[in-house]
This record gives sequence, structure tokens and C-alpha cells, in this order.
Amino acid sequence: MDPETEPYWKAAAEGRLLLRRCNDCDLSFYYPRARCPDCLGNNVKWLEATGTGEVYAYTSTTLVSEWPEDALPLVLAYVELDEGPRILTALQECSSDTIEIGTSVEVTFIPTADDSVSIPVFRPIDR
Repeated sequence: MDPETEPYWKAAAEGRLLLRRCNDCDLSFYYPRARCPDCLGNNVKWLEATGTGEVYAYTSTTLVSEWPEDALPLVLAYVELDEGPRILTALQECSSDTIEIGTSVEVTFIPTADDSVSIPVFRPIDR
């Protein structure tokens, strides 16, 4: 955590997903950073995301070195958020057999040993 991303991590620990939005070109973007990746402006603000979106692409693996076997298979995906940006994440509460491009998902947060840090992941939902 650094001063630039601290609001993001604090919100995640509270169960909220934050994005950045450029006030100059209206682009919503992820990962959090001080400058807009499109116009390179620094007139950006925090935006609370709805936390919902669709699977844009995914892959699954049953072999991950040093990964707990009870957490396999590991399903990784690009999720296109309703606000527009795509986020690389893990999918939870599903298997690769039940996921397809366009599956609706919502964010959930995995706590860590540090109470001030939670990791956003996604799970399938019906919409």
C-alpha cells in the first residue's frame, strides 16, 4: 500500500471496489493510478464501482506450484465491469465447467492476515 493506492485498499477492506475516473475525458479505469491512461491528465477522482460485470475471458488450471490443493482448480478471468474497465481477477465459488464468456459476476473480498487489506475476487450471479 502506498499513498496513491491507499484509498483503494481501505475501500476494499470495507467491501467496496473503487475505480478511478478522469474528469477531463470521462474514462473510468482500473488499476488505480494518479494519471489517466488515455489523456495522461491528472484530474482524476475516485469512483465507487457497482461491483458487477461479465466475464470477458477466462482460463483454468489444476496445477499451481505452492498453491493449496483445496483451492484448485484456479479460475482466472478478465471481468469487464459495468463501468467499462476490465480487471484481471480470480473467480470463486465456481468451476471452469460452469463459466463462459458473458457470465454475470459480482465482486466479493477475501480477507488477509492484515485487517486493513482485502483482495477483490468475483463470483457468478444471476441477473
